Amino acid sequence: MKHLFLTIAAAVLAVNVNAAPASGPAPDFTAKSLAGPNVKLSELKGKVVLVNFWASWCGPCRQEMPILDALAKANKDSGLVVLGVNQDEESDERDAFLKDNAVSFPILDDSKNEIAKAYKVAAQPSSVFVDRKGNIVHVHEGFKAGDDAAYANTIKELLAK
Repeated sequence: MKHLFLTIAAAVLAVNVNAAPASGPAPDFTAKSLAGPNVKLSELKGKVVLVNFWASWCGPCRQEMPILDALAKANKDSGLVVLGVNQDEESDERDAFLKDNAVSFPILDDSKNEIAKAYKVAAQPSSVFVDRKGNIVHVHEGFKAGDDAAYANTIKELLAK
């Protein structure tokens, strides 16, 4: 029993070590937007940024996309920027998904997982909430029904600051 407890404790610690940081400065990046110019995170200071890591093969990511798009549209004038960081290795799958599921926010190519590594992304999808000063204030891994309310509350709190 003691061995089982130690194994579980080690697994929990390993997951926490590899998980995205829940606070501190957001790692800066510059990435190619599929629909326009490059996006540099540090140039978005003064805005609340939701950086969403996703892939077309991820079922929860597919469910989350229309919710992220609605949040982006509803809060754009208040200072929210949503960035979709796509991790598909093959652009064909990503492009096919986006053709049928267009979004209003920038989709950034991270096919080499450089941004995901900087953020220590351990789950698909992962949403990183960055405050107006460029600091990570919340990380949400995965997506399930009802998470949209938590997203909306976090965004509301950050926009009020």
